[in-house]
Amino acid sequence: MAANPQNPASRSDGEGDADRTAVPRTALTDPPDPDSIPLGVRVRRQPATGPAGQPGTIRVTACVGRDAEGLEGAKAVDRLAELVARPDSTVWVDLVAPTQRQSDDVGQALGLHPLIVEDVLEGNQRAKIETTDGVVHIVLFHLSYGDAVIASEVDLVLGERFLLTVHNSDWDPRAGHHLAGGLGPIMSHGPDHLLWAICDDLIDGYFPFADRIGDAIDNVQDEVIRQNTPDTIERVFALKRELIQVRRAISPVREVFNQLTNRDEALIDDEEVIYFRDIYDHVIRLTDELDNYRELAAATLDVYLTQVNNNLSVIMKRLTGVTVILAGIGAVAGIFGMSEAGAAFNGGEATGFWLVTAFVVGLALMAAVILRRIDWI
Repeated sequence: MAANPQNPASRSDGEGDADRTAVPRTALTDPPDPDSIPLGVRVRRQPATGPAGQPGTIRVTACVGRDAEGLEGAKAVDRLAELVARPDSTVWVDLVAPTQRQSDDVGQALGLHPLIVEDVLEGNQRAKIETTDGVVHIVLFHLSYGDAVIASEVDLVLGERFLLTVHNSDWDPRAGHHLAGGLGPIMSHGPDHLLWAICDDLIDGYFPFADRIGDAIDNVQDEVIRQNTPDTIERVFALKRELIQVRRAISPVREVFNQLTNRDEALIDDEEVIYFRDIYDHVIRLTDELDNYRELAAATLDVYLTQVNNNLSVIMKRLTGVTVILAGIGAVAGIFGMSEAGAAFNGGEATGFWLVTAFVVGLALMAAVILRRIDWI
């Protein structure tokens, strides 16, 4: 959206450009420790709305220039239409696990199309971008790490002077590294810049999970080479399942930012496109990594099956070696018969019998030595 003339932080002056510099991560909130991200569990999805009958939190922040005013609850809804109507303001409406009534009230105050409110309440969306009545509706997902990996839906609705975010209580956009330093410097550049800051934090949260999956695949590959157990193959299938589920949530995000950066959108200022293009580059790198990990997981399964076949071949070689040794002894014993052996033990057999027996035993020992040297036994 184009900057308002009343905005002192112009997009063309040097001060405005300085404010756009991303805040260093080390000074603010760091991403979750990859070692704390569990694997071998299903990725669960949950909607942005809360349980029925339990009201959520409504937070409204209005920014005029660099001064931000925060409101909550019913008072925020009552003043919402007034705040959005001001031509020099940027309004951020943050709904945390709202009920249907709260969503309807906010949608009515913002003049949203009923289909947008319906999609927010449905909570079973895929990552997408839609434009309805001049309002852009974007659906993304936030990954949270606990006993399970949970993909929580995040709805973002961008209007002319406002940004609406709807999400569950397991994620706080204000904790991101862009907004942790204050809302004024971000919101002073308009709701489209606030949209970039929130989306950038969401996408950056995907990389620790992708890195953890890569480390897990490396560990499983080492285990497949060292030993083949049912537990190893179970871990391989668990990783493949997680990759499919995570990619299902992330891959449509690529198209979302592709449309934001390549089509003319009246609500996105031309100078903001470069920021969304940076997110698009991150998403491309992320999806490429997930594709590589999926190929590695499939290759790991192939290596496991190859190892099983190799072990079976080793067993067959050893059984063949034992058969070669026993076959010579059995052939000679079959010629003389068991009656000759009984006569030999009674001392009634000629010397030739013992010579043949010694030859057969020596031949068997020599065969065993040769088979040992070629690693057949």
